[in-house]
Amino acid sequence: MPRAVYVLAAGIFALVTGEFVVAGLMPQMAEGLDTTVPRIGYLITAFAVAMAVGGPLLTVAVLRMRQKRALILLFAVSLTGTVMAAAAPGYEVMLVARVIGGVASQAFFGVALSICAQLTRPEVRGRAMAVALNGLMLGTLLGMPLATLIGERLGWRAAFWVIAALTVAAALCTLVGVPRLERSEGGGSVRQELGAFRNPELWLTLSTSTFIIGATFAAFSYFNPILTEVTGFAGGTVPLLLIGYGAATVIGNNVVGRLADRHAVGVQVAGLALNLLFLAGFALFAHLTVPAVVFMMGIGLVGVTMNPAMATRVQRVGNARPLVNTVHSSFITLGVTIGSWVGGVVIGPFGLRAPLWLGAALALIGLATLVPALLPGRATRNGHLAQNAELATESVHA
Repeated sequence: MPRAVYVLAAGIFALVTGEFVVAGLMPQMAEGLDTTVPRIGYLITAFAVAMAVGGPLLTVAVLRMRQKRALILLFAVSLTGTVMAAAAPGYEVMLVARVIGGVASQAFFGVALSICAQLTRPEVRGRAMAVALNGLMLGTLLGMPLATLIGERLGWRAAFWVIAALTVAAALCTLVGVPRLERSEGGGSVRQELGAFRNPELWLTLSTSTFIIGATFAAFSYFNPILTEVTGFAGGTVPLLLIGYGAATVIGNNVVGRLADRHAVGVQVAGLALNLLFLAGFALFAHLTVPAVVFMMGIGLVGVTMNPAMATRVQRVGNARPLVNTVHSSFITLGVTIGSWVGGVVIGPFGLRAPLWLGAALALIGLATLVPALLPGRATRNGHLAQNAELATESVHA
């Protein structure tokens, strides 16, 4: 595996830690900015909306730049947002800072995954995606808890300064460890990038990713209250359980990465089917400690860990260029938004188990979106798509 892929993982880790830091420090930030916890919660929403809407626009703006230079620019934009957040005198400046960070983070994902595609042969791209996306898993497993710990001990502003330092370190590693590449795989003009979206199959593939992530985040967003109020765990035990969940995502991500290159669709089918069972099982047995933990860990193994298979399939159906990857990330963000928002809506009338049932329903819909990919003759078509992607890569390296 090229060293640059691990460097990209470090960059993703830094930006993901910056994304999640607000969730762990909401009370402290509310007090420091003289506002309410719900308004701090809106900062998370603003970051997500900026990712989904602004990320593709910023990606279009950097299309004509060389890939490495685009990454450094995106690091700089993200660093600007993080420094603004650390020094924010009030809520309004913090809101602007989070929007800047969200736009940069989404565009970074798109460019980074495009670089992964250029650095590796098509038959090992899924594994490369898994390595790079370990930055996402480790950001959840280690980055957010460490940022929260720093914020609680040294103040919430210190957490943002530490993230700024991580961003600078990741940018320096990128300067040294990522080779100089051309603009993108197979082109770089806006018209060429947009051409991929004329394919209806790409939109269906993107929607599958939305339902995979939506199913997982409908549950993940409410693990804390479910585990404490339904299962009966003490509040101090939940962080340990969430660390276990994070470890399960790291394991699952690497397993999926090894399977995604040859079985991208099959992995998604198996993952959604298992997640459906785990979500329904958790909903049925949430009041029992052992089954609840087992099903929660199962969701960790087959939920967000589908990312390498999702990215591989999207690149084969569309292409491996930055805009397709960034729009794919926006569809993933849409899944996060749908799962967490609708999950909160259904708690009121139906109780804390409702988000788990919602997740199971979204997983079932996700399975339905995969039916066309399983029809006779589709495998041959997917093989041709993969072969075309390989030829495109060879032409770039030539």
